Order: sequence, then C-alpha cells, then structure tokens
Amino acid sequence: MTREIRYSVLDLAPVVEGSNETVALHNAVDLAQRAEGLGFYRYWLAEHHNMPGIASSATAVVMGHVAQQTKSIRIGSGGVMLPNHAPLIIAEQFGTLETLFPGRIDLGIGRAPGTDQHTSFAIRRNLQADVDGFPRDVLELQHYLGPVKPGQKVRAYPGNDTRVPIWILGSSLYGAQLAAMLGLPYSFASHFAPQMLYEAIVEYRRRFEPSAPSAQLQEPYLMLGFNVCAADTEKEAKFLRTSGLQSLLKMRTGTPGRLPPPVEDFESTLDRGQLHVVQSVRPASAVGTMESIRASMQKFVDETGADELILVSSIYDHQKRMRSFEIAAEAAQGVNTPEKSELNQASLNDS
Repeated sequence: MTREIRYSVLDLAPVVEGSNETVALHNAVDLAQRAEGLGFYRYWLAEHHNMPGIASSATAVVMGHVAQQTKSIRIGSGGVMLPNHAPLIIAEQFGTLETLFPGRIDLGIGRAPGTDQHTSFAIRRNLQADVDGFPRDVLELQHYLGPVKPGQKVRAYPGNDTRVPIWILGSSLYGAQLAAMLGLPYSFASHFAPQMLYEAIVEYRRRFEPSAPSAQLQEPYLMLGFNVCAADTEKEAKFLRTSGLQSLLKMRTGTPGRLPPPVEDFESTLDRGQLHVVQSVRPASAVGTMESIRASMQKFVDETGADELILVSSIYDHQKRMRSFEIAAEAAQGVNTPEKSELNQASLNDS
C-alpha cells in the first residue's frame, strides 16, 4: 500500500555575490514557472529582514508578482513572521492575494522575527510582543479570514470569508504543539534546524485536535523542509553545495551576506565547530545525482512519514539551481511512500 506525497519548493529569492535584487526576483519567477511545469505542488517564499542575500522581505508583494506569472501552482509564505505585523494587515494582504488568485494562496506563519533584535525594533517600534501572544494573534488572523460574525465591527476587506489556509511553521516543540492544538497543518524547518525534528513529529501527531474550533483538518498534515543539491555528477553536486554551506555558517555567526560562489575542498578548511554546524543539517539533506537524491529522499520519508517535502536548493548559478530541481523532480517520482501504519515508528518513538 502506498499513499500520495507532495513535493514543493521553498525559495529564499537568493541574491548572489556579484548580482542584485532585480536579478534575484526575476529568477524567482523563472524558478516558480519551472517548478509548475515540473509538477511541484507549492512555491513558497520566506520573510527575512536586513539580510543582503534574501530578496523576499516584502513577501506578499513578491508572492503577487510570482502568482501573476504562473497558472496553477500554489503560492505561499514560508513564512510570514506574525509578530512583525498586525493580524488585520496580514488578513488584508493575503485576502487580497486570494481574491486575485483564488484557490492558490497559502499563509504559513511563524513566531520568530526573521531577523536580528535591532531590525525587529525597526519593524515593530517596540519589543512588547511575547510568546503567549502568538496563539492569540493566530486566532485573530483566522477570525478576519473567516466568515463575518453578527456584530463584528472590524473586518478585512478583502479577506473576510476567503478562508486562506493557515500553516504553523516552526523548528521546536512549541510550533508542533500549537499546530496540533488548533488543528492546523504544520511545517517543520528541518532544512536548517533538524535537531528537534523527530520529537516535534511525535508531539504534533499525538496532540492533534481535529475537533478544535479553529481546525482546518481532520487529521495531521506534516510538511518538512529538505535540502537538495543535485547535479549530473556527484563531484559537481558536492562542489555546488558549498555555496549553501558557506551561507549557513555566515548565518550562524550573525554575519549574513549574499550567496557566495562554490569553492573546492570547502570542508577541509573548517574547524571542529564549523564542521559540527555543517554536519547538523545532513539528516535533512541530499547531495548528488538523481539516484543518490532518490535514496536520501526515500530514507527521510521512511523515517518521518512526511505528507509533503518542501525542497530548498541554495546554488550560486541559477541555471544549475534549476537543473537541481529538475533532477529532484525526477528523483521524487521513484520514491516509495508507505502507509503511515507501515512507517518505522521505532525511529520516532526512540528519538
């Protein structure tokens, strides 16, 4: 017995060294169109601020630009950082997108600021928001996107009754618990923070409440981030992957920059701490040719029972990045997706 698994694309709209934001945004459209042609289910963009290597800070604006130039692929946020915004504003933005592109818009939300503390202050003008406020903001957002209730004084125009699907994003148990409590789909950022992946999967599935007043689902739905760097040879794939690893190290040290070109023998230049960071993302990564990408995907799906993988490919050369997604799409067609009852539950329970 097998079940359907979906494959999607997460794009950071990378600005590479020697290029600019205009090129990055043109490349975003190019990738979304190609992803649509390859059969990917969603194309998501992420909100980050004060990061010179990411061009999707105005996430809803870029989503509209991409949606206008595609036909069927779902366009979403992976995600919008809700503490940065009033829920009403997000309801209006995404209600507008849904009105323009009906049935194609996803709203993934997270509670992190998506930037450093100084930039958070510049965005919000205060730092009074707390963790306990995030669930309240999610419910308020659902309220604005849902049907108008008698006596409701504040409405989202457009937005009310659009029922844009809301996703909870996270990399810890907090997001898993909240998504389960509200009966919402959950996306785990395993592509850059897989440390608590298996605990979060167990927590989400055990606690899921399909009868919650705000529930969108009758059973859990789990999407996991997964790094892919595919090429026609193993050697080329490992070489191309060094751009993403360099970027990861810069992010972890608080010095984000534009995506650098690949370098030879990169890992041989790293100290023990840097190697640990690089190796930490390997459980949710696949590097190599189509055959090795397929094998890595298969292992990951077997271990997690993911309903959907959202693929990230941080490659300096745009055409090689497009080729990586082409190979990944071909590899995905051969992945066997067992029924959840057949999954290796021991690996989840022991994690």
